[in-house]
Amino acid sequence: MARKTPGLNTSSMADISFLLLAFFLMVSDIKTDKGIARVLPPIPKENAEKPEIHQRNIFTVLVNADDRILTTTTTGGLEPCSIDQLKDRVKKFLNSNRGENPLLPELEPTDIEGLGRINVSKGVISLQCHNSTSYDKYFQVQNELTAAITELRNELSSNRFGRSNYMDLPNVKENNLRKAVEKAVPMAISEAKPSNMGGTN
Repeated sequence: MARKTPGLNTSSMADISFLLLAFFLMVSDIKTDKGIARVLPPIPKENAEKPEIHQRNIFTVLVNADDRILTTTTTGGLEPCSIDQLKDRVKKFLNSNRGENPLLPELEPTDIEGLGRINVSKGVISLQCHNSTSYDKYFQVQNELTAAITELRNELSSNRFGRSNYMDLPNVKENNLRKAVEKAVPMAISEAKPSNMGGTN
């Protein structure tokens, strides 16, 4: 009579597998893509009238196929700009027209609840990249543009409310100072469709 091979007791295998899965999920570093925190404006209506923007209100940022950056000069031309210089140039453009310089953005006196009457810059950052611009450079440029506006908001918050980070301001319906600062320093970044401008030069 042939002897039967004893079977293995696998009743606890499911529990062990679950514990191992839970362990690896807890100790693993799951990498996720980081995006740019920005609220996009609503899609304009098909027949909506386009607002007129004077040339003096536009700060142009071009990124070519070699990842080189060009920005607007004070005389209206373009000049090379490193990624380390970009933020300061944007801040200077948006925040330096206190003497009504005709080459810098117009200021619009605006009544904002929580801030009173304040001059809001009409400046717009116009970004255009080449089709071959690397994603890394594109992300760096977007990050610097956002950082410039965030720093201007923080400076306003510090001067008016003593808070160095405007995100620490009250954000409630009755006293929304954070929203007031965002209105005073709008996130005015316009991104044009990528093109083949300038080839690879």
